[in-house]
Amino acid sequence: MTAIDDLFVQLKSQGKKAFMPFITAGDPNMTFTRKVLKKLDDLGCSMAEIGIPYSDPIADGPVIQASYTRALAAKIKLKDIFSHVAQERPNLRMPLVSMVSYAIIHRHGPERYVDDALEAGFSGAIVPDLLVEESDKLANICRQKNFNLIQLVTPTTPRERALKIAEQSSGFLYFVSVTGITGERTQLPPDLVDRVSWLRERTPLPICIGFGVSKPEHVRLLAPVSDGLIVGSAIVRLLEQAAQSESAALDAMATLTKALLGELP
Repeated sequence: MTAIDDLFVQLKSQGKKAFMPFITAGDPNMTFTRKVLKKLDDLGCSMAEIGIPYSDPIADGPVIQASYTRALAAKIKLKDIFSHVAQERPNLRMPLVSMVSYAIIHRHGPERYVDDALEAGFSGAIVPDLLVEESDKLANICRQKNFNLIQLVTPTTPRERALKIAEQSSGFLYFVSVTGITGERTQLPPDLVDRVSWLRERTPLPICIGFGVSKPEHVRLLAPVSDGLIVGSAIVRLLEQAAQSESAALDAMATLTKALLGELP
């Protein structure tokens, strides 16, 4: 079992749900990213997703895309991300998972990527552009090395295909709440709860919901039917101001995180 597997077993035994913030590595620099990770851990977050900046975003809205652009402009490299995460890992209780394009994994080498990620302290990877039909190689490597491969199910995924994705995934299943790109939204689809409930009855994997989750009312709606909630753009947007004031950015992020955590069981 991985640290992610252990986390969900523990949360289930306590009747609790996971809260998983997403942040961009290296925006505006890795020293600040490490401060953000430590703050999120101190606040009691269950896990953190770390976005590996990529020049051709897959499903990222303008807020996250802009954060990737800033990090790439600062010349952030994968080796730098791994190095800094490895240094911060001993100070953190929560597991870490990377959000990474398969293009990066392929260029680095799938086995080498998993080895380096494990050495840095990551427990898994979310790979949003990896088709289930093409995932056997990476999935086998991840199984052999006890590293979670987390894949996405979208609102338009046919049910049969959703089950195949669940079978190929481990750690948890990332359920995309809305069609389109990431970003904050005023409301979520009315049939979202029904779609997640259907899938939960058919897979033993924990199901965590992301894309558009940004408000306390979203948490109240989705917590009962999910095993965890993922918040990205709402947090990344608040961290934009780090270039002007790191303390203000951290304080704003902490205020939102506390408000959302307070709505979870």
